[in-house]
Amino acid sequence: MANKLYITATEPHSGKSAIVLGIMETLVENIDKVGFFRPIIKPTSGRKDFDTEVVCNKFSLEIAYDDTYAYTRDEAIKLIDSRRNDDLMNGILSKFSIISDKYDFILCEGTDFSKGSSAGEFDLNTEIANNLNAPVLIVSNGNCPTEEEIISKAIQNIEAFEKKGCPIACLIINRARTTDTARLIEEVRKLVPKAAYGIYAITEDASLSTPVMGEVINFLKAELIYGKKLINQSILSYKIAASRIENVFKEMEEGQLVITPGDRVDVLLAAMACANSENVPTIGGVVLTSGIRPDTHMDKIIRGLPVQVPVLSVQDDIWTTAQKISNLHSHITVETPSKINTSITLFEKHVNSTKLFEELKVVKSSIMTPKMFEFGLIEKARKHKQRIVLPESNDDRIIQAAALLLERNAVDITLLGKKSEVLQRAAKLGVKLERAQIIDPDDASEYDDYVSTFFTLRKEKGITLDEARDRMKDYTYFATMMVYKGHADGMVSGALHTTADTIRPALQFIKMKPGFKIASSIFFMCLKDRVVVYGDCAIVQDPSAEELASIAIASANTAKIFGIDPIVALCSYSTGTSGSGEEVDKVRKAAELAKQMASQFKIEGPLQYDAASDPVVGRQKLPNSEVAGKATVFIFPDLNTGNNTYKAVQRTSGAVSIGPVMQGLRKPINDLSRGCTVPDVVNTIAITAIQAQGEKGLI
Repeated sequence: MANKLYITATEPHSGKSAIVLGIMETLVENIDKVGFFRPIIKPTSGRKDFDTEVVCNKFSLEIAYDDTYAYTRDEAIKLIDSRRNDDLMNGILSKFSIISDKYDFILCEGTDFSKGSSAGEFDLNTEIANNLNAPVLIVSNGNCPTEEEIISKAIQNIEAFEKKGCPIACLIINRARTTDTARLIEEVRKLVPKAAYGIYAITEDASLSTPVMGEVINFLKAELIYGKKLINQSILSYKIAASRIENVFKEMEEGQLVITPGDRVDVLLAAMACANSENVPTIGGVVLTSGIRPDTHMDKIIRGLPVQVPVLSVQDDIWTTAQKISNLHSHITVETPSKINTSITLFEKHVNSTKLFEELKVVKSSIMTPKMFEFGLIEKARKHKQRIVLPESNDDRIIQAAALLLERNAVDITLLGKKSEVLQRAAKLGVKLERAQIIDPDDASEYDDYVSTFFTLRKEKGITLDEARDRMKDYTYFATMMVYKGHADGMVSGALHTTADTIRPALQFIKMKPGFKIASSIFFMCLKDRVVVYGDCAIVQDPSAEELASIAIASANTAKIFGIDPIVALCSYSTGTSGSGEEVDKVRKAAELAKQMASQFKIEGPLQYDAASDPVVGRQKLPNSEVAGKATVFIFPDLNTGNNTYKAVQRTSGAVSIGPVMQGLRKPINDLSRGCTVPDVVNTIAITAIQAQGEKGLI
């Protein structure tokens, strides 16, 4: 996964585009393969997104335009208005994942703020940054009347991002109205003395916020009649020419745009005279309204002049045109190379690029949001596709989840049931299962072989051949045998069956991995900013010390497979040597056994939950511990404690719990809750596929 940085502002007109150019210049000078990504773009008048077009063109990035963004602004608004925020975020993560492995560093640019939408867009940008696991570069608008206001706004921005849990990579105060940027930075530093990130200030340059004539042409969708050579000159103000000619030009200013009815030949000629005179200000251009153009004779006169001021023709009337121009906001575009160069030069003047690059390399985001984790499951499953068998094809949730995973090309699916009935159910649900394998155990060619194998494996337990035939007609037994024989890589059931029904066949002939004493389970607890593991909260009622040690090691291995650094805390009602009693002694013994059995993991116990999870409490109760305050895997002493803890955390904190996930078996078999949702089924199938990858050494 590439390193990344998310550049965002908190309000319109902060000059974010100019900062993007400066940062990109720094990156391409130091890194071989740099990518660019915008979650949401706002294309204008049917053309490409301004910033994306400029960045890709200026720095010759080898990236397809369609890969640089996830949604247009209109598409994103429709999803948000339809309360499909999850679809929006999944789409952004999916699009980002397409380019994430192709580049050494990806620069991400946040949305372009619009008037009246600042609060909503701020929340959206922080959510996107956290889900992309990207540190944030804050662009704070320094275009304020006083230095005190500039400083106050910068501090408010820092606090706002910190409250959202965003790791801050850098703060750049842009468009600062001051000549003493060093003092401005010093004053901000005083208010955030513990900030480890860089703080920079860049002064205002009016040329970057001033439109040029070429922008007016594009904005008005106007026709350029004269003055093509001067379309890059700045437009500093505009004037409506509706009165007598002497009044129009009496107070004419440098760089002024004159808006006049198309039939005012006198205004047009006077404008051309100004352009060819050294005694009056040079105007920026003329807009002729109502679609009226100079006649042939007048055209001949104007084209004979040595200097021609830019003249545009529009269909709108004079007042509509003036109103439109008043809403024109200047952009840095490929048609404004002077602004591109000014932006980079200004950035280099005020920002120590070498120092900033070193700071960016240090900053990493440790955030793992629930959405990131869930999306990551699909991505991990897709890398090495596994075949998962689902015996409960008569449940709509199973059908919908199977179709979704097939559509995402994440796993191969086998459904058990009568093909006609399964396809009919899928059709009623409006989903496609063409790529699914559908097997009817009653007519399966493997049936006799499965019966024979099961009989051989269980005959010492007293099972008869007729009983073996009956068992293999049970879809759960048939599915489990598919996994045993290698015809499937994992099995998921439980939407319509009890946990015992799901697990019993696996315990009978899949059996335990070598060295594992017991089958157990974990839950992935997706907290606001991280994902941790809880075990066992679903299977083992009262494990012995040996079994608890086995659960701890299995849970650590599971965490590692799913990208969670396993730091294991065996929980109890006391920490370290502070307590005694049968229960705490069991946990202490289990911790010692686990350390002996798996020295590669950081393991500590007994630990109270607060000492395991809170860095401050951890340092107080167990100083110098590698686990206290840092735990990512929490092992509970019994089912009563574990089950109640995970449900309490889930209900009171809003955490997303994914599980139970079975562990300790030779091959992955997982159980669903009978109250599961379609997303629950999707996650469990993906988890099972990833476990299968782990068993094959593919992770």
